[in-house]
Amino acid sequence: MPETAAPTQPPVTAAPTPAPAPWVPKTIGHDDVVPFKQPDPVTISERAAIKFKPQLHISNGCHTYPAVTELGETSGGLKPTGAPSSKCKGSGWGSQVYGRSTWYNGVWAIMYSWYFPKDSPSSGLGHRHDWEHVIVWIDNPDVAEPKILAVTPSAHSGYSAQVPPDADKVDGNSVKVNYESTWPIDHALGSTTKGGDYQDLIMWGQMTDAARQALDNTNFGSANVPMSDWNFLPKLGKAWPFR
Repeated sequence: MPETAAPTQPPVTAAPTPAPAPWVPKTIGHDDVVPFKQPDPVTISERAAIKFKPQLHISNGCHTYPAVTELGETSGGLKPTGAPSSKCKGSGWGSQVYGRSTWYNGVWAIMYSWYFPKDSPSSGLGHRHDWEHVIVWIDNPDVAEPKILAVTPSAHSGYSAQVPPDADKVDGNSVKVNYESTWPIDHALGSTTKGGDYQDLIMWGQMTDAARQALDNTNFGSANVPMSDWNFLPKLGKAWPFR
């Protein structure tokens, strides 16, 4: 008898990738927020951001904390009660510095932002949540030896500027930034000669969609997210140091 051919099997198709779940606002404890791990840099802009990552010295007040998880959960912050650093001397999960960069008027701008659960010069003064940032302006990230042209730390809705930064306020490629309150004024950043700490860097484009949506849409009260889609370019314009 002639052999019978095996029945033809239907082609196997992969299941479609499910669409990401829509972001749903959720606030969690300030010490429950797990930061992103610092990814290995792939692009020119990512390598430059790590190369010029600043160091932060805390003179008084809270230490830095992560603000958002990969699921888009955001920090609930702290009431401005107790000592300036009460309940915010550092997260057991580690901290975070958030980065975003672009060309602006022919200069490469790298914004580094930190989150603090409260901004309180003393008990009863200040507010829940604080965001501060520094912008490092370099000539070109895609050259062998990029140069820092200026640094602009944020201070009370404005900026101070060093064009270029003093030699003793830079450690190699890392500008040194100080976080401090002069009572009774809220905290601000400034350039300093004091060395500080580094945090894991996560760039805006490296975060999950949920985390970006959370930072774009969460109300942090008296503080605002510097590198959000709404704030990033306007803040570069306000901080522009080459006048």
